Amino acid sequence: MQLGTILKQDAVKTISSCTSKKRLFHDLGELASSAYGLDATSVVDALIERENLGPTGVGQGIALPHARLPELDHVVGLFLRLEKPLNFEAVDRQPVDLVFALLAPEKAGADHLKALALVSRTLRHDGICSKLRANTDAGTLHTILTEIHASQAA
Repeated sequence: MQLGTILKQDAVKTISSCTSKKRLFHDLGELASSAYGLDATSVVDALIERENLGPTGVGQGIALPHARLPELDHVVGLFLRLEKPLNFEAVDRQPVDLVFALLAPEKAGADHLKALALVSRTLRHDGICSKLRANTDAGTLHTILTEIHASQAA
């Protein structure tokens, strides 16, 4: 599995201002709707329901919200770069500025976990995160996220 297979270029965006976690989930829902044709309200509800189980801020300014949706038949990703970091109740209590959301079918099983592990490994690289934080163009952000694994696979 590679990030390029789950993350469309249309699903990458920079947001200049986000005032709350709930607003962020609405932004993710709108992005999922425009990029993948998903119902924005269903996406928001699923992300909030999962977040209520425990915060998905993993530390170092990164959040990995994820949810399962019955209408999906494969895992899809959404990436937001926040120009102004947001309090996300992360494990290290640091505000979040890089958000990679995963949406998976209800019965995704191992695929959902593989995608989550792939995203986590990718965003664990300081160099990648530095490049993401230094760029605002959606196309450039998509390239940074997807080229690393394509080059490692070659």
